[in-house]
Amino acid sequence: MVDPMSEPDRPDPGRMRASDADRDSVAHRLREALAEGRLSPDEHSERLDSVYDAKTLGELVPLTEDLPAPASDRAPTHVPGDFHSPRPVYGGGRVVKAEPTSTVAVAVMGGADRSGGWVVPANFYAGAVMGGIELDLREARFTQRESTIWACTVMGGIDITVPDDIQVRVHGLPVMGGFGATGAPPSVMDPEAPIVHVRGLAVMGGVDVKYRRRKHQKEIDD
Repeated sequence: MVDPMSEPDRPDPGRMRASDADRDSVAHRLREALAEGRLSPDEHSERLDSVYDAKTLGELVPLTEDLPAPASDRAPTHVPGDFHSPRPVYGGGRVVKAEPTSTVAVAVMGGADRSGGWVVPANFYAGAVMGGIELDLREARFTQRESTIWACTVMGGIDITVPDDIQVRVHGLPVMGGFGATGAPPSVMDPEAPIVHVRGLAVMGGVDVKYRRRKHQKEIDD
C-alpha cells in the first residue's frame, strides 16, 4: 500500500502561468460573445482588460465560464446579403455565406463609395481616374477569410478604412504617388480574423489604408 503522504503534491492547473496564446484564445471567445449579443460592449471591454491582466490560467477561467462553446465548433453563419445586424461583429464572425454586395467601384472625374454592412467578395476592383473612391470596411462582412482589393488610380485617390479586427497587407506600387497604410495597426489580433490584401498601382495619385475606430468603440471611449 502506498502511503499518500509520500506522493508529491500535484500542481493546481489553475495556478499555471498563462501564455499569450491562452489569453488570445479567451479574447477571441469574448469577441464572439459580443457579436452574438451575449455580452454588452461595456462587459466585453471590462473582461478584455481582465484577460490581458491575467497571470494564471485560473484567472482566465471565470471570464468565459458563463459562455457556450466557441462559434468555431458550430456551423458557419448563414446570412442574407442585405442583413444588417444591430450588434457589431468581430474577427472571424465577419466571414459569412452570402452573396457579395458589390464587386467593383469606378470613379472617373467623380466619386464612389462602399460602406456600412456590405459583403466583400474574394476579389474587389476599385479604379479611379481623376476621381475618388472611399471603401469603408469597419462594418463589412466577407465571403471568404482572405480577400483582395485591387486598387488602381491615375491622378486620383482611393481611401480604404479598416477596423482593428481585420488583418491588412499592402502590396501596391506607387509611381509619382503614394500607396501605403497610416495609423497604428492592432497589437492583438483574432487568429481567425479576415485577411485583406490591398494590391494595385497609384500613378500621380494615392491609395491610403487607414485604421479607424468603429462607431460603438467611439461611444465607449466617450
